[in-house]
Amino acid sequence: MSRLQVVVLDDREGLIGRSPGMTRMRKLADVRVLTGSLDQLTDDQLSTVQVLMPMRERTKLDAATLARMPSLELVLQTGGHAYHLDADYTAEHGIPVALGRRAYGPKAAIPELTFALAIDALRMIPQADQSMRGGEWKPFLGRTLSGRTLGILGYGRHGVNVARIAKAFGMKVLAWQRTPGQEGTADVQRVGLDELLAESDVLSIHLKLTDESRGLLDAEKLARMKPGSVLVNTARGAIVDEEALIEALKSGPMSAAALDVFAHEPLAEDSPLRSLPNVVLTPHIGWTVEEVLTEFADIAADQLGAYLDGRLDRKELQDGGVTLAAAAHGGLTDDGA
Repeated sequence: MSRLQVVVLDDREGLIGRSPGMTRMRKLADVRVLTGSLDQLTDDQLSTVQVLMPMRERTKLDAATLARMPSLELVLQTGGHAYHLDADYTAEHGIPVALGRRAYGPKAAIPELTFALAIDALRMIPQADQSMRGGEWKPFLGRTLSGRTLGILGYGRHGVNVARIAKAFGMKVLAWQRTPGQEGTADVQRVGLDELLAESDVLSIHLKLTDESRGLLDAEKLARMKPGSVLVNTARGAIVDEEALIEALKSGPMSAAALDVFAHEPLAEDSPLRSLPNVVLTPHIGWTVEEVLTEFADIAADQLGAYLDGRLDRKELQDGGVTLAAAAHGGLTDDGA
């Protein structure tokens, strides 16, 4: 039996290609690692791709793009979702989409960036750094996290860990979750959305992007935020109405925002967010740490091995719209046994 032809996309950091997981994968299949998108391949090369390993959402995989790979039989999607992938196409063509959503790297990756951004905004570290590089010795009046209230918008796996770290900073923690589930604890108080907005000195977003959460923080909601508050978004940019956010940053009530994600990425060069003095910006780096990328490769190697052995667990697959048909090189099971 010929070996599977695997293509890995967008290894911009060069870490995936030299990871232990990729070494294991190369023992199972012929692997080609691209530093960019599918544009690096000719139509002839695309026609032989059997397994695709996208890096999060860096390449849009719409129906037209997927149709250029007629031999495709498995997608090893790094991360816990596939917003960039045409699920209708994969379902119609019986192509399983295995998600890399187990531990999703050390659980500290997103929470650590959350507090890095919050501290940058509260202590005006980027402004101080820029001032120093300009030859100045200028005082900046900042604020502490300690003694303030953190509001967590989306109390899931990232939100829970953000709460734990917040307590170490001496913060009061409030949390809101769109769907009923976890109850509040002695350390974390569950509140309604309006109360969360009104009481939070720092509001940190950790929701999934869904039809319900898209545009959730619109002009009306942003106007309800506590005067002087800071908004931190490491989830998805589209959860916040970006035009309304820009206006709120210009006129209040919030004093600053720290953003790792944007409604459209890359952020447009002429976006007003780039010129506002009270905004901290990073280019969607919440997940780009060595530990997460290494885990992505490990998960993909495990899933490829399971697929070849006919034991790829249904629990690993994308929620909704995926045809769970057995494929030529193995197939799927209900329990991964």
